[in-house]
Amino acid sequence: MRFTVMKEIVLFWFRRDIRLTDTVGLHQAIQSGYEVLPVFIFDTAILEQFPDKKDKRVSYLYQALQAIDQQLQLYNSGICFFHDTVLQAFDTLVKTYKIKAVYTNADYEPSAIQRDTEVYHFLASKNIDFYAYKDQVIFQGDEILKSDQTPYKVYTPYAKIWRSKLVEQDLQDWSVPLKEAYFVGRQEVFKRPTLEQLGYRESEDLYFTPPVFDATIIQEYTQNRDYPALDATTRLGIALRFGTVSVRTCVKQALTFNDTWLSQLIWREFFTSILYHYPHSARECFKKQYENIIWRNNEAEFDAWCKGETGYPMVDAGMRELNQTGYMHNRVRMVVASFLVKHLLIDWRWGEGYFAQKLNDYDLALNVGNWQWAAGCGCDAAPYFRIFNPSEQQKKFDKDLKYIKRWIPKYEESTYITPIVEHKFARERALLAFKRALK
Repeated sequence: MRFTVMKEIVLFWFRRDIRLTDTVGLHQAIQSGYEVLPVFIFDTAILEQFPDKKDKRVSYLYQALQAIDQQLQLYNSGICFFHDTVLQAFDTLVKTYKIKAVYTNADYEPSAIQRDTEVYHFLASKNIDFYAYKDQVIFQGDEILKSDQTPYKVYTPYAKIWRSKLVEQDLQDWSVPLKEAYFVGRQEVFKRPTLEQLGYRESEDLYFTPPVFDATIIQEYTQNRDYPALDATTRLGIALRFGTVSVRTCVKQALTFNDTWLSQLIWREFFTSILYHYPHSARECFKKQYENIIWRNNEAEFDAWCKGETGYPMVDAGMRELNQTGYMHNRVRMVVASFLVKHLLIDWRWGEGYFAQKLNDYDLALNVGNWQWAAGCGCDAAPYFRIFNPSEQQKKFDKDLKYIKRWIPKYEESTYITPIVEHKFARERALLAFKRALK
């Protein structure tokens, strides 16, 4: 028997904001004066992109949602879950409830914009308002523009304007002291599906825990961030990706403790802005002339790269870390990406796609932006002939082999795998291929 609420309510739709504190959309929904029904949709169209039934990210997301659902039970409410397409879920909602409006936080990926446009038109046909608020960034794409109102394509001037525009109001805490009266009372339809019903299994080595800030790591970030053997990065990438922490909280920490980390947060917003303004860059080179590169795309060499069997210890250690944990140190990410694109002349999209399947903190804008940075075909001022020497990177950032031996325990230089390509030869081959493409 279908349960129908006669009084008007509003929905808050969780997406990339899996928390109850400092979230703009939830704040606005509560301020509407109507009871709020929290909703989460396990979008079948998105889950199809995660074929590994042990995918750590799905498990992490599920646990984070479970924690929120349990918190909401303290207020006699909870999340109304769906395992369906988005439009089918909303069709069910509008038939079940008398909905005044839907509140959410904006998402800037091309597919998300298309989805939200479809939802907006569907709701409009039912005379239901749809509100999407800026929450996952400090400045969204149309807020930082050049004097001619075009987007910045280079990080340094973008970051300069970003910093100059930042005021205290941008870091407002949107938290609301929660009350039972704010929410629609818990009902049978709130039942949370099990992870198994969604088609997944719980991760054995990645569990959701509320994000914490280590002041020492942030304070020492500048001097330690390039050394992969050190546990010296914040590890907040996955929390920012799923919104289990707010970007405003991160920026406040960075302003207090470390400017270099703030620069990294600005890079995140820069790449988000680039993808927003130039959606073609999700699958095409930002600099379109780079589509003329003739890639070798040797499948055996790509397989060796994926497995961490290239004969270059830092590359191999990084790929093994990724395959085993879903994480890779940022310095190593640059090395392995450069190696794939420049040494092996394999299309950056192959690497981006592999990272998309493996990285716990995978974010389309950041992943595409960083891969195109490595390939030299993105919105970066550096020329294409920047090619990392993996052996020199190893000497500089892991000279004691602590990182390499962590992931290649039996590593000995004299007996290690023969490199699949020689650096000097590969560098010259890459330079020639890029030069020909850009004639």
